[in-house]
Amino acid sequence: MNGKLHAGAAALALAAGAAAAQDLKFAPGEDARFNWQSYDAFAEAYNLDGQAITVFGPWRGEDQALVESVLAYFTAASGVRVNYSSSENYEQQIVIDTQAGSPPDIAILPQPGLIGDLASKGLLAPLGQETEAWLRDNYAAGESWVSLGTYAGADGTPALYAFPYKIDVKSLVWYVPENFEDAGYEVPGTMEELKALTERIVADGGTPWCIGLGSGGATGWPATDWVEDMMLRTQSPDVYDKWVTNEIPFNDPAVVGAIEEFGWFARTDAFVDGGAAAVATTDFRDSPKGLFASPPKCYLHHQASFIPSFFPEGTELGLDADFFYFPAYAEKDLGKPVLGAGTLAMITRDGEGARAFFAFLKTPIAHELWMAQSGFLTPFKAVNADAYANAALKKQGEILLGATTFRFDGSDLMPGKIGAGAFWTGMVDYAGGKDAGAVGAAIQAEWDAIK
Repeated sequence: MNGKLHAGAAALALAAGAAAAQDLKFAPGEDARFNWQSYDAFAEAYNLDGQAITVFGPWRGEDQALVESVLAYFTAASGVRVNYSSSENYEQQIVIDTQAGSPPDIAILPQPGLIGDLASKGLLAPLGQETEAWLRDNYAAGESWVSLGTYAGADGTPALYAFPYKIDVKSLVWYVPENFEDAGYEVPGTMEELKALTERIVADGGTPWCIGLGSGGATGWPATDWVEDMMLRTQSPDVYDKWVTNEIPFNDPAVVGAIEEFGWFARTDAFVDGGAAAVATTDFRDSPKGLFASPPKCYLHHQASFIPSFFPEGTELGLDADFFYFPAYAEKDLGKPVLGAGTLAMITRDGEGARAFFAFLKTPIAHELWMAQSGFLTPFKAVNADAYANAALKKQGEILLGATTFRFDGSDLMPGKIGAGAFWTGMVDYAGGKDAGAVGAAIQAEWDAIK
């Protein structure tokens, strides 16, 4: 040890101006959920007292307090003081700061498209082949994460520029366990079983799904998650990648087929609460409420991990409501794909402190400290899953660890006029009865118009 830190110590001697040890959220060495050995090893390797870095990210309010609670350990172990900041318009701010030559040392963003723009202008530092190999070996579905963090630089050469840290999962189906138990239903393990369950619920006199696409000016976006999930369950990941970059057109049979897979659920009157006509007009925030009606208005709801925010007050996850992985087709042999989103860290001003920060992100402790609080998921295989703050987060984390493929939300990877425009309105048209091929052709025409 370098004398600066010991796992069992009651206090740490921190860099000048940094917080005292008692300000750390969890006392080092005292909570068996955490990999303090990784913390000690990092502290042994880095002694950068007196250095400082700036970190600019998307987290504000409660999320800022959470990330700062983790950054405190980086400071405690390395001696590097961290100034974290954010902005309401952080996407525009990072563009302004980098192009003006006054970037932060580290930028963390949830928009791969924006990261790609920064990389193409030579505004990011490559993370190196060692980090690329680390992600491939240490993250579940490692090749997916390397792909997500790789962009073309100013000279057109692809390199790893972004490190995924803090992930969100979208491939979830929500249900009420008591309703399943009363009806004798079991959680399906394959898409074939999910479709059979859908038909069985109708045969039993019930309505299987609640689906709502309403979201004010963003109406239609929930259907994009459905289509993206269906693309990953009917096509190989490379086809998904060609779709989001428009190497294959929106009216390609693969894309039209995925839209029609969504239609199997959403355009069959008996399958949806209120009938197919209600899908486009029901607000997505209201749509899961049917799960909790008595008798239930529906038994299943496909939505990302945030949706419990709109469940009835007092709903206890795991008891009053639960979820399962939106399953893959057994017959298609495409593994277990997971659709999601998340944030990626990158170096916008290179230096010893910035490189130390990325070494910290490779330690289990840098993940477990946030896991133990709220809203953090990781595909890092070496973390202790018992560190998650609750059973729901642990279960979502296990879905990430079980993934064979991870792909970022496709609409977020497309140009804004498509992913946050034509795709949304096209899904509303499709839910209203328009032919999937015609919808795909209309979206493609809009994409062609902006090239």
